[in-house]
Amino acid sequence: MVGDNDVLIDLHGIRKEYDEVTAVKNIDFTIRRGEFFSLVGPSGCGKTTTLRMISGFETPTAGTVSLNGENMAGVPPNARDTNLVFQHLSLFPHMTVGENVAYGLKKSGVDSATRERKVSEYLELVDLGGYEDRRPDELSGGQQQRVALARALVNEPSVLLFDEPLSSLDRKLRKQMQVELRKIHEKTQGSFFYVTHDQEVAMTLSDRMAVMNDGRIEQVGKPEDIYRDPNSPFVADFIGDTNLFEGEARAENDTTTVDIDGGTFSFVAAEEVRDGSVTVSIRPEEFVLANGSGSVEGQIVERYFQGDQTNYIVDPDSESLSDVRVVMQGRESPVSRGERASFDVRDGAPVVFEA
Repeated sequence: MVGDNDVLIDLHGIRKEYDEVTAVKNIDFTIRRGEFFSLVGPSGCGKTTTLRMISGFETPTAGTVSLNGENMAGVPPNARDTNLVFQHLSLFPHMTVGENVAYGLKKSGVDSATRERKVSEYLELVDLGGYEDRRPDELSGGQQQRVALARALVNEPSVLLFDEPLSSLDRKLRKQMQVELRKIHEKTQGSFFYVTHDQEVAMTLSDRMAVMNDGRIEQVGKPEDIYRDPNSPFVADFIGDTNLFEGEARAENDTTTVDIDGGTFSFVAAEEVRDGSVTVSIRPEEFVLANGSGSVEGQIVERYFQGDQTNYIVDPDSESLSDVRVVMQGRESPVSRGERASFDVRDGAPVVFEA
């Protein structure tokens, strides 16, 4: 149970319209104090618009944004206790690293001795101690990212807002910065609100996350709960990889059989299933090689070895099924491209959505 004192940001009935377009459609969620909360969804779903309404750069058409229990209606961005880390870092190239970090403190009238102390403190926090006199163009992309982070943190806002700041980095550097962000969050015990289209980043960083689609919130929860128990086919397909099958379900004892044109397959579902039209979500890693005839049979048409796992694309015998994605964990690759294989599904793995 979350008490009122634990809620830092409260969005209630938020709607945003632009002429004929409704970008955000009556959404509700809260962000708790000290939480790393991510808003994830495809491009154009309303994520950045939501962030801009929290920061004050956009005004909701309807609904309320509250920060620290105070309604933010009419409060300009510079009067809100927030700070924003942009996708494009916007470091001042003519200023040193120290001057960039101190910029907000100087604008707020903080004395020079305090500015110097805090700049040093926050550069140490992001592992850039001693970099005060360097210029941004003398730093790597990851180091520039950490300067921008120190500049946003130094004013010690109630919440730090991130607008896809890692999207321009290469994959290896992006993973390194994810680790750094988690460390910094743990050190500061601050509140972070992170907007991204990258579900891997959101799952890695978040204490909780909200999945957004077409201006609406589809699901809010811990990353592992959303991954294991999605509440819609969209969430299942967007968060991680999955296989979606449509058909008619018949439940018998603990076993569910789904009839698909040209075939059937049976499994033990995560929850009780009623007879009728369904969509079934099965993660690729939940398939196992069958001893004999399995739930899904077909030919391996593609095989991708990735070190700790091997990904397969299976062309199933059932003509109505599209290609099935299967992941085998571990170093061994038991099936080769061009071979036939048969797979069962782990008990309790499939998630069934009733029509």
